[in-house]
Amino acid sequence: MAANLSFKELTKLVEDGSIDTVVAAIPDMQGRLMGKRFQAQYFVDTAWEESHCCKYLVATDLEMTPVEHYKSTSWSSGHGDYVMKPDLSTMRRLPWLKGTAFVLCDLLDHASHKDVPHSPRAILKKQLARLAEHGLTMTTATELEFFIFRESFEQMQDHKYHDMTPVSPYNEDYHIFQTTREEGVMQPIRNGLYGAGIRVESSKGEADPGQVELNIHYSDALDMADTHVLVKNAVKEIAWQNGRSVTFMAKWHHSAAGSSGHIHQALCDKKGKSVFYDPKAKHGMSKIMQQALAGMLRHVDETTFFLAPYVNSYKRFAAGTFAPTSAVWSVDNRTAGYRVVSPGTDAVRVECRIGGADMNPYLALAAQIASMLAGIDGKMTLETEFSGNAYGAEETRRIPKNLRAATAALRGSIMLREAMGEDVIDHYVRAAEWEQEDFDRIVTDYEVRRGFERA
Repeated sequence: MAANLSFKELTKLVEDGSIDTVVAAIPDMQGRLMGKRFQAQYFVDTAWEESHCCKYLVATDLEMTPVEHYKSTSWSSGHGDYVMKPDLSTMRRLPWLKGTAFVLCDLLDHASHKDVPHSPRAILKKQLARLAEHGLTMTTATELEFFIFRESFEQMQDHKYHDMTPVSPYNEDYHIFQTTREEGVMQPIRNGLYGAGIRVESSKGEADPGQVELNIHYSDALDMADTHVLVKNAVKEIAWQNGRSVTFMAKWHHSAAGSSGHIHQALCDKKGKSVFYDPKAKHGMSKIMQQALAGMLRHVDETTFFLAPYVNSYKRFAAGTFAPTSAVWSVDNRTAGYRVVSPGTDAVRVECRIGGADMNPYLALAAQIASMLAGIDGKMTLETEFSGNAYGAEETRRIPKNLRAATAALRGSIMLREAMGEDVIDHYVRAAEWEQEDFDRIVTDYEVRRGFERA
């Protein structure tokens, strides 16, 4: 997410009163923006160098619960501070918020001023450094799907998230009239993001009532992850401003389609030329591409948590819904977990279809890179292409069916522990364990409705 606002330009805009607020934020473990709103003059005088935040921001859950048994911070250690170091290369104006600029921050240790290893941005930067040692870079685009509802967020909360009404009444996949009903929200989203320097390509109706897909132009991996988290936040803010609500849950209702976060990815040399393309090879897939894809398939169980981090995430994986159930590869086949796109061209790439819209893009991309490097370094041989309907195939590698299975695979992953570090993996194993523990103690609406009278 390259800046469209320099520090010098910001200073001038603050002086003439055009900018009065600077939002400085970090991406948390869930991929949300957490930080502070600075009075703009204070930011240009002082806070542009650094600020501070509580350590628990990368040791908490969706409810902001200070979760126990993290090595990095705890009640016994006092939940001290980390440093928020603004990355001025990400600074931009936010057209949908009056007089507001935005900047992403890296999270640094208070004493050493080194990256906090388990912070999402640091995890991705470490894997990109490993790629660079191989003379490689990553080009990627993350697609985002979400649902728009007629009710506001406040109305949803008042009704305890019952009786939600999608903004349109029937399947709207590519449907122009249906999506016209959503333009009161989607037009300011597209234009607002474009005004913030984000290369929006298009939006379209997706496979269910009220479901939208938003496409952002490809970029390098860190830029794409930075863009992804700002886009999600912007969609929520602009929907709220227009009296609507949205959700990026992987599966908001059992009768509705899931919302994905597909990852299109290719590796390039330092000059930006794809190393995935070989015009002489079948489908144009180079040896490096075959090895990288083999690595992703070999380690899919271990990386799934970083693509599907919640109990709810696994309810998206259902036959006949365009969400995969099998971790196989195939050319231009939307039933496969890994789809090869644009075969035979220099745009040939791998689309990972496992991730949901609830994924943290930094963690998802880092895990994809780690598994690709494992395939390349191990000179892995790519298995035979799958053909046909992967939903009906019984003898295929399956995506983990639930969070427990994905957590066990993450816990036991030698590859990820070597790539990311023991403490980093233990940190996210604890996050996965807590997600399951918290769910297991809750009595759900389903249980009450089913058993209240009949049990």
